[in-house]
Amino acid sequence: MPRKTLALLLILSLTNASISCARLISNANSFNVLDYGATADGITDNSKAFLNAWNHACSSSARSPELIIPPNKIFLLNPVMFSGPCNSEISGKLVAPNSPSIWSGQDASQWLAFKYVSGLYVDGLGTIDGQGKEWWDQSCRHHPNLQGCTKLAPTAMKFISCNKSSISNINFVNSSQTHILVRGCNDFKVDHVFIQSPGYSPNTDGIHIQSSQSVTITNSNISSGDDCISIGDHSSYVNISDIHCGPGHGISIGSLGKSGNFAQVENINVRNSFFSGTTNGARIKTWQVGTGYVRDVRFENLEFDSVDNPIIIDQNYCDVRGTCKEMPTGVHISNVVYENMTGTSSTDIAINLNCSNSVPCTDITLQHIQLTSATPKGKVTAYCKNAHGQQYGIEPDGPCLITS
Repeated sequence: MPRKTLALLLILSLTNASISCARLISNANSFNVLDYGATADGITDNSKAFLNAWNHACSSSARSPELIIPPNKIFLLNPVMFSGPCNSEISGKLVAPNSPSIWSGQDASQWLAFKYVSGLYVDGLGTIDGQGKEWWDQSCRHHPNLQGCTKLAPTAMKFISCNKSSISNINFVNSSQTHILVRGCNDFKVDHVFIQSPGYSPNTDGIHIQSSQSVTITNSNISSGDDCISIGDHSSYVNISDIHCGPGHGISIGSLGKSGNFAQVENINVRNSFFSGTTNGARIKTWQVGTGYVRDVRFENLEFDSVDNPIIIDQNYCDVRGTCKEMPTGVHISNVVYENMTGTSSTDIAINLNCSNSVPCTDITLQHIQLTSATPKGKVTAYCKNAHGQQYGIEPDGPCLITS
């Protein structure tokens, strides 16, 4: 029997509601959240109504059911999980509760989540507003002495075990923590996503990838208080291109190997991207206690404007820099290429490859790199420790990599 497709239309307060007028015609395939008790006052929790409509649409005998949320209305959603199997399309805007107390007794790590859904399309011109300020104000990272401070805050949108799915043309603002999480997914695409949170907002990664394969992220602008894009353990075949990152902590692989975990990350490509005022550019970070590998990574055609660490590997990553003891273990980093990079560094060390004494970095290639100081008449250098490989056409010039 062919698998049916569910179209879930979240069309809330869009400036151009006409993008989906054709889908608002009532028919046997349509499941309008208003018919399930949703109240469009921006105050009432509509989670139960949305879930009821979702479940009825998913279990419908219609081949292509549509879950409809009418345009030009504001619906408040408390934390909610949409579970498959279902094929879905989503377009619209949602607003989170602005008080952390709403999450009392619930999973504080999530707001909107999709799980076990195939063929899910999140698309539209609306905004997902996490209203994260109250979470930031009680964050242990920024307020360690605050009684009852929190380390965990909701991710705006999670995709868990969602295959052949995508998200595009959505604006995310002010998530409490990570904006988009892709975990345990295969064949997942992100395109033309706009993410904006202040540079001071704690742990607000733009997009985090974990235990996923064949992920593509393209044509997106990301401003955040943490990594613009971070790639976690057990991820492979990740392609990232045409990203504008800043403010933020750059595009990072890791951190990996914390708590002695065995890391497996490979076939990562980052290209044609611009970093503005970020703390890092192309970064790989691992803990000494970890094992495993990061391999077959390529950073190319990147431009940096006043970036603290344009190119950085840190195999000695630590909660407090420089305080972790030397360990006989480490995550092996190999076959990493940095090619065609230009721009300015806001620190004296533009290239910083701090590799492990026990498990050195191998097969590192630096070629066609031109990095200068963001300060007039300033100078930059390259620093390499336990990093083996080859370099061609590099500025700052001078021996850095250990050549064999």
